[in-house]
Amino acid sequence: MKELLRQALSASTADYCEIRLEETHVTSIEYRGKNLDQLAQRLQFGGNVRALVDGGWGFVSFNRIDDLTEKVSQACEQARALGAIKQGQSQMAEVPVVDTEVKTPVKLDPRAVTLEEKVNVFARYNELILGFHPSITGSVIRYFDRYINLYYVNTDGSYVAQEKYDIGCSLRAVATRDNVTVTEGVSTGSNNDFGCVLNLENDLKKACQLTVDLLDAPTVKGGEYTVILDPKLAGLFVHEAFGHLSEADDISENEALREIMTLGKKFGRDILHIYDTGMDSGNRGALLYDDEGVATEKTYLIKDGVLVGRLHSRESAAKMGEATTGSARAMSYTFPPIVRMRTTCIEAGTSSFQDMIKDIGLGVYALGGYGGQTNGEMFTFTAGHGYMIREGKIAELVKDVTLSGNVFTTLANIDMVGNDFTYDNTAGGCGKWAQSPLPTSEGSPHIRVQKVVIGGAS
Repeated sequence: MKELLRQALSASTADYCEIRLEETHVTSIEYRGKNLDQLAQRLQFGGNVRALVDGGWGFVSFNRIDDLTEKVSQACEQARALGAIKQGQSQMAEVPVVDTEVKTPVKLDPRAVTLEEKVNVFARYNELILGFHPSITGSVIRYFDRYINLYYVNTDGSYVAQEKYDIGCSLRAVATRDNVTVTEGVSTGSNNDFGCVLNLENDLKKACQLTVDLLDAPTVKGGEYTVILDPKLAGLFVHEAFGHLSEADDISENEALREIMTLGKKFGRDILHIYDTGMDSGNRGALLYDDEGVATEKTYLIKDGVLVGRLHSRESAAKMGEATTGSARAMSYTFPPIVRMRTTCIEAGTSSFQDMIKDIGLGVYALGGYGGQTNGEMFTFTAGHGYMIREGKIAELVKDVTLSGNVFTTLANIDMVGNDFTYDNTAGGCGKWAQSPLPTSEGSPHIRVQKVVIGGAS
């Protein structure tokens, strides 16, 4: 494969050119209520050529490799046409040339588990949900595993062959009473272990009971509170509200964002440290090399409350005169790589949960996350559920807990960081520029934030 790709690449007339091939074996299982909605196994194969001439990119994707030389010529022709319009400079940061083959150290290989065994696992989970309580009226179950072989070459001389896995499941119970519908569940994933989807019965029973309890829970009263975010919600916050602002392909093209995201600017207290890493094996965001053949690393974004870094592709690093971080990723061969997060984390602090809660007269403990929206500096997130905090103790369960605010104000208002760091791997993924869902993960301890606006009942 190496010689085939390099021979095709020799036809390049561009300033820079690369070829990527991808073979993916996919299994997917989906239940909706009692119905097995999807049971599929498929093979996806294809590749792309990306070429750069005078600052203009050409991109050609394909599903056959018998005319690779022609695809290289087409991408170079596209790049030359765009470069003639842009009349720019082709900028790619220098990186070490690599020639390597990467195998994933797998624990329980999903390929070693039969399709029948997989269906039986999720059929049992589905039966557990639907039989748990009369108020549970529905279920939504989704499972997937992907085994991926990637081959990459570029005109700098690099060759990377990577074996990857991506595994995940989401198990959700839906409860309805009168005009109220609530949902809770379990979601998990891994890049090396089918075992992550096994033995979830106890967690699923807790989620089902929580779903039933939420039917009778009151809506939180809207207002400004001291809020404790659990690791899941804190991870969602740092990914959505801050991680995307750290992606340098956006920063390099947006002058206003460059002024906001100035290195050396103080964004939080000395206790706040945020990083993004591709190196923590087991997480869905882990990878040894990105889709430009660049080794990944642990990249600090905030250190001691100060902005110290950002995420880069080779092009954004060259434009901004900064080091590459191994953050160029593509969802599949049908897309070019862009700057993306891997595993985005708030580093562990020193505070215990009891330290955080003991002096709160009235606050909210927000857990889990349905997702949210960001618009520049502003964000809105919905927690899975919450509990009121009264006189330093956890009180009643509440629902419809929506947090909103300015990300930089919120970062500055983080006054305690927990000592209970944990990773969060779900079956979801990150979206950017029509590339969704890309496997990512988050990590965080509990964090305490002052003056958070909570939407809810009046």
